[in-house]
Amino acid sequence: MSRIKLLEPLFVEFIPRELEPGKLYVSMVYTTTAHLCASGCGSKVVLPLSPVQWQIYFDGEAISLTPSVGSWDLPCQAHYWIRKNKIWWAAPWDKKRTEAGRRSDARDLDDFYDVRAATHQVGDESATSHRGSFWERLFGKREGLGRV
Repeated sequence: MSRIKLLEPLFVEFIPRELEPGKLYVSMVYTTTAHLCASGCGSKVVLPLSPVQWQIYFDGEAISLTPSVGSWDLPCQAHYWIRKNKIWWAAPWDKKRTEAGRRSDARDLDDFYDVRAATHQVGDESATSHRGSFWERLFGKREGLGRV
């Protein structure tokens, strides 16, 4: 399969099991998007929408996502931006930069969910300090967790 140059946005409630090439499925209900990798490798790429993960911009006709899509765990190692439905290719990242990006993403997620937990805490505000990070609460204490 060849590289995909354009993604047609489809607003759906549920992401279908089988994705079509050239389609960007957007579920606002479940705050996520999915598409087949623009490299043409056929891998499914799921991007969660949140203030610290991906943000979507829709102008009534076209969609843009930020930050870029980096498929570092896929054999294709694709790296691209989605801007106004078009794919804009970016330079690949080396292993050092990828790991640094993952650590930064994990810290951002931890901070985001820790702040949310603290603002929704009733009673003792120090109750969140002994609970650990978001990832620790979800998976137990592990090293090297980060976004793929």
